[in-house]
Amino acid sequence: MNNIVSLKWLLARLYETDLVIVDCRFQLGKPDFGREAYEASHIAGAVYLDLEKDLSAPIDEHGGRHPLPDITDLTIALSKVGISNETRVVAYDDQGGAYASRLWWLLKYLGHEQVFVLDEGFTAWQNAGFPVNAEQKTLVPARYLATVQHNMLIEMDEVKEKLGAEHITLIDSRDGARYRGEVEPLDRIAGHIPGAINRLWSEGKGEDGKWKSADEQAARFEDLPKDQETIVYCGSGVTACPNVLALQEAGFTKVRLYAGSWSDWISYEENPIAVGEE
Repeated sequence: MNNIVSLKWLLARLYETDLVIVDCRFQLGKPDFGREAYEASHIAGAVYLDLEKDLSAPIDEHGGRHPLPDITDLTIALSKVGISNETRVVAYDDQGGAYASRLWWLLKYLGHEQVFVLDEGFTAWQNAGFPVNAEQKTLVPARYLATVQHNMLIEMDEVKEKLGAEHITLIDSRDGARYRGEVEPLDRIAGHIPGAINRLWSEGKGEDGKWKSADEQAARFEDLPKDQETIVYCGSGVTACPNVLALQEAGFTKVRLYAGSWSDWISYEENPIAVGEE
């Protein structure tokens, strides 16, 4: 797998100087949870980046619940924790890889090649007896220059233009009940973008909590054409990222993230909404 590294892979490279390990733990509705968890205990040498303070912009009228961060602000945040263009980055969380995948996607979007998500996450690392501590790493700032990959992103108006087009696959990464509009715990309107199919992001992991292999990911998406554009969204653009990663592992090359996702889509009153199965 190209984007996932194992616990043992990281253990073998833990103290290499060109490696930055980023703790991305976070919990919706508990904004201080991740930082407090990090300060209590983290993988030895890890730094912390916060989903809402570092990896998102402030909420506005449009853009969804976790708008993409301003590029300049993001490069400053990366530079502060010692990430340069040459750094190998390993991101982890304890939430199935959702938040680590957000950092993975953002770095890929900035043109960064050497970025990986740690398989299984923090608890598995700790349970394996691998090094954890509460020490704050002395941060040596680096210089980060972004080369933005605009083709990885799609905005609301372009999604809307493409509704109903035959050469597009639109994937909703939320659970089935939210997709069908039966429940909506987070957003003010339930349903999905018309024409979207449902592929729950967490099905990219096996029952053992590990990411599925490239072949298993390919099997998840075997009914979808690899050669056409695939657009992925979720509620706020976060849990779509593990699906983007899984699609890449499965060999899809034309994958774009609708970062504003459902919470952005419904901020435009004129946008159409679908409920039930497609």
